[in-house]
Amino acid sequence: MVYGTCLENRPAKAVGGSNPPLSAFGSQKRTYGVTQSANRFAKATFLYMYYVYSLKCKDGFYVGCTDDLRARLERHQRGYVKATSSRLPVKLEFYIAIQNRNKAFEFEKYLKSGSGRAFLNKHLV
Repeated sequence: MVYGTCLENRPAKAVGGSNPPLSAFGSQKRTYGVTQSANRFAKATFLYMYYVYSLKCKDGFYVGCTDDLRARLERHQRGYVKATSSRLPVKLEFYIAIQNRNKAFEFEKYLKSGSGRAFLNKHLV
């Protein structure tokens, strides 16, 4: 599926000034919010998020981190994740979206620590 329109490959008209024609940079198209180009100056136009989440299991809580929350939750519910397969059913309790991958995994690690569990019990659960 392509969003937006492609630039047509038309010959550039000579117009006064020193700016090169658009065709000099290669063809461009927009796909899923990302500008793709034949040149090396393509820029991403979307934000990539990482999710720290907590699941309510039959015997407690599970904390994890992922970049695709819906797919990960489905894997948990179907029993494909070893850590929660014996603790079914699971239900999403909460999640937090973080842009920085390292900060997301650090926050997950904190929530799995003793003081992180105390924070969860006091504020979020």
